Formats: sequence, structure tokens, C-alpha cells
Amino acid sequence: MMGYKLGRTYVSMVDVNCYFVYDENGHTVVFDPGAEGQKIYEKLGEKGLKVSGIVLTHGHYDHILGVAALKDRSGCRVYAPEPEEEILTNTGLNLSSEIGRPCTVKADQFLKDGEICDIDGIRFKTLLTPGHTKGSACYYFEEDKMLISGDTLFEGSVGRSDLPTGNMGELINSIRKKLMTLPEDVKVYPGHGNDTTIGDEKKYNPFC
Repeated sequence: MMGYKLGRTYVSMVDVNCYFVYDENGHTVVFDPGAEGQKIYEKLGEKGLKVSGIVLTHGHYDHILGVAALKDRSGCRVYAPEPEEEILTNTGLNLSSEIGRPCTVKADQFLKDGEICDIDGIRFKTLLTPGHTKGSACYYFEEDKMLISGDTLFEGSVGRSDLPTGNMGELINSIRKKLMTLPEDVKVYPGHGNDTTIGDEKKYNPFC
């Protein structure tokens, strides 16, 4: 076991789960800081945690609005799925213009399917899962049996596919071929809603 710990902060402004994974040395990777980047930074600091990187599952505004403030305070790098670059840099595609808060993100490093990413000793595998958006990804911590699923897989449901670059056929294919092949005891941490497991989704999720 790697022995990573996972925490969650609920970002009420955009109704999203922001996760942070950290090790015994306090090195921390933040996933999808949807807003309130300053508050996230302060909360982690109170726990003695140092932000080593920001990782995005996809480019929609409710997962990226907090990136700039968190990066500014921490000085860390931003990582994102390679096919998601266009959405991250287009306020129409990432829907931020629709809420009157146009926002773009320039990633420092793009991640490819199957790539093992190591950020200050926090290691995880990138699983590209197109469907919710063309470049959506999930992040798999194999030894700790954790999956951060973004808006690809939810408890009993899946992400929307009717937004720009979404495709339901691709989404179902991604889930069945990339996620449902993982061990059943893998814990799933979605962008919205409750935690679940691969096993429970196989049993109860009609899309799986």
C-alpha cells in the first residue's frame, strides 16, 4: 500500500467535490478546485499540507474556477488531460461565459492515456474516459484502490453528454471498458454526489 490519504472539501458555490490526496510528508495533490482556491489553500495549510500540484479531470467551469487562486498562492503546476486543452482555453466550451465568470486555464503539463504521473511522490495513473467531454479523465491510485472519476461516473448514474464535445456512446464505452474492468473494491470519488465502489456500480448502475 502506498498509504496515501484522501480528503474532500465541498465547494458549495459550484456544488462540486474537490479532493486532495496527500502523503505522510504533507505533499498534496488537489483535484478539481472548482472555486474558492484561496480557501482551499488556507484549509490545507491549517492541516500542515503543502500543495504540490493541481490536477483536473476535465475543463468545465465548476471544476476550474479555483485554479488560478490556488496556483498563485502555492506556486504549483497544473496538470490536465491532453485532449481537454481546447475546452480549458475556450470560455464557450467550458461554459464559464454562461455564468458571467469567463475563465480559462493554461495547463503546465498534459497527461496521456495510461500515463503514470508522479507529483512529489504522489503517483497515479491517467485513464482517459471521453464522453462527458472529449478529454475527460479519471485518475486511478492502484495500490490504494481509489479512483477519482470527475463527471464520468457517479453513484447510480453518469455524467451529462449533452454539453459541448459530449457523446453518450463514448461515455458508456469509456465506463464499461476503462472503469468496470477495475477491481470491484476500488472506491470511486466522483465530482458530484456520494462515494461509491466499482462493485456497487456494476450491480446497481444501469449505465454500467
